Amino acid sequence: MGTRAELRVVGAVAAGGALGATARYGASLLWPTPAHAFPWTTLTVNAVGCAVLGVLMVLLTETRVRVAPHPLLRPFLGTGFCGGFTTFSTYALDTRLLLDAGDPTRGLLYLGATLLAALAAVWAGGAVTRAVVPVRVTPA
Repeated sequence: MGTRAELRVVGAVAAGGALGATARYGASLLWPTPAHAFPWTTLTVNAVGCAVLGVLMVLLTETRVRVAPHPLLRPFLGTGFCGGFTTFSTYALDTRLLLDAGDPTRGLLYLGATLLAALAAVWAGGAVTRAVVPVRVTPA
C-alpha cells in the first residue's frame, strides 16, 4: 500500500474515531454517572459498541454482496467509529475510582461485568446478523 492509500486509511480512521468519541461523549452527557455510582453508561456504551462491531464484521466479511464494500468502510466504522465509541481508558478509570473509593465489590463486579458484556455483545451481534442476513457458503 502506497503512502497516499495509507493516508486515506488514516483519514478514515480519524474521521470515524471523531464521530465515535463524540457519540460516546454525548451518551455521557445524556446519562451521566454520579460520583462513586456504578458506571452503567460506560458499560452500556462498551457493550453496544461491541455489538455493532460484531454486526459490522459479519456484514463486511461474511455476507453475499453484489458489490464489494468501499475499502475505507471497515477502517472508518470498525477501527474508527467503534474504536472511538468504546472506551477502555474510561473503563479502567471507573474501575480504579470504585476500588479507590473503598468499594472493591462494585469495582470488581464492574470489571468482570464489562468484560462479559462486551464479549457477549460482539458474539450476539455476529450471531443475530448471521441469522438474519444470508452469509456466504464456504465450500467443504
